[in-house]
Amino acid sequence: MIDKITHRVYSSGNELLDKKITELVNEFATGENVDIAREIIVTGFKLLNPGISRLDLKILNSSLKEVYRAFMMFSKYRGVKKVSVFGSARTKPDNPNYKIALEFSNKIAKLGYMIITGAGPGIMQAGNEGAGPDKSFGVSIRLPFEYEPNPHIAKDKVLKFKYFFARKLAFAKETNAIVLCHGGVGTLDEGFELLTLLQTGKSNPLPVVMLEPPGGTYWKKLDEFIKTEMLAEGLISEEDLALYKIVYSADEAVDEINNFYKNYHSLRFVGELLAVRMQRELSAEALSVINEKFSDILIKGSISQSKALAEEENETELAALTRLVFNFNRKSYGRLRMLIDEINK
Repeated sequence: MIDKITHRVYSSGNELLDKKITELVNEFATGENVDIAREIIVTGFKLLNPGISRLDLKILNSSLKEVYRAFMMFSKYRGVKKVSVFGSARTKPDNPNYKIALEFSNKIAKLGYMIITGAGPGIMQAGNEGAGPDKSFGVSIRLPFEYEPNPHIAKDKVLKFKYFFARKLAFAKETNAIVLCHGGVGTLDEGFELLTLLQTGKSNPLPVVMLEPPGGTYWKKLDEFIKTEMLAEGLISEEDLALYKIVYSADEAVDEINNFYKNYHSLRFVGELLAVRMQRELSAEALSVINEKFSDILIKGSISQSKALAEEENETELAALTRLVFNFNRKSYGRLRMLIDEINK
């Protein structure tokens, strides 16, 4: 028998234990990820260090189980785009903010998207109600004041998390767009965390839409604060303003999300290069304009079009997509968002 794992990439510090773990994985595990499974097992034994408390282990154990359940729930729908809708649990169905969230979710679901919410009442319920049970997910949090998931989510698409950070991971990893409606501290927490991930490149680019009814001032006032305080004092860059957009109708929100994926598909770093995948090739004129407008985000060279890079050969479903390939500076993510807007024109 040829070992599936032929070298030690991660050690427990105990040669006999490492050997037995490798034998166990080789005998019972299959697939291309057995090396990672082995490392998880090794880490499990490392956690028996007396310096790590039982509480530490409980936190890690619960978190791993929660993340696993989330991965399994969403795995059946990997090929379907999803929108996370955030907003207050206190908003009543007769509130204009509830109505616009419901209208948006209904319209975006008809275009094939699924909706992820916190599974609760208020804006969360509006999001699930608009999409319907077949196109709704709920990722709730255990709180002292327990509430049942709203009635617009199928039971097999609801998860209840103990830890906020595990829940936030599910939101951030699985979504293709963010819609922020009126909300309290939790909504702002989710919104700013996701903006932080986008600003630092810890999340792939996606549209962040701040939605409210016509005449609303909630997001307008926040935008004014960001510009007059954060931007004016140099705490953020002007390009960061491109990471979100305020809209005043469900149709605007739908258009902002749809237009983001009009030509842009996805991206991947390959060594020093960034490959921005597109559904359609750009004209020579359009490529020239992009090089002229976005030379500031390059470390060296220029932006060129390319077929799939050699390192992407294992991603066969993406092989036909055209790439923009360049040496990105890995810090101008607001400008990268602007580039995506440009290729979508």
